[in-house]
Amino acid sequence: MALRERQSTPGCIHHSDQGVQYAAHEYVKELKQNSFRISIAHTENPYENAKADSFFKILKHEEVYLWDYMALDDVVKRISYFIEEVYNKKRLHSALGYILPDEFESSIAVKEQKQKFELLLAAIN
Repeated sequence: MALRERQSTPGCIHHSDQGVQYAAHEYVKELKQNSFRISIAHTENPYENAKADSFFKILKHEEVYLWDYMALDDVVKRISYFIEEVYNKKRLHSALGYILPDEFESSIAVKEQKQKFELLLAAIN
């Protein structure tokens, strides 16, 4: 869903524990084709996965534990809504300087456009 709905920046980090997804050839191939940096936590190192663990704690406490899901369809809809509409658009993130992820991504895009423009101007001059 993230690849389909959002434009990933080359070098974006996909972090996980040593889960089964990294044994799946097609999964790793998809990450590499989309220029993700693959990060796998080492066994018994809680600090490597701190941001991912923090996200899942927030997801559980602010979404999952508050709902009685009746079907898998409900889970998919609610969690997708939480991530896209609450987590990315309404919730401030300390790791991003207390701004929204959408604002952070926009600021990166603006900086990249500005750099391209400055390079173009330098080449013209």
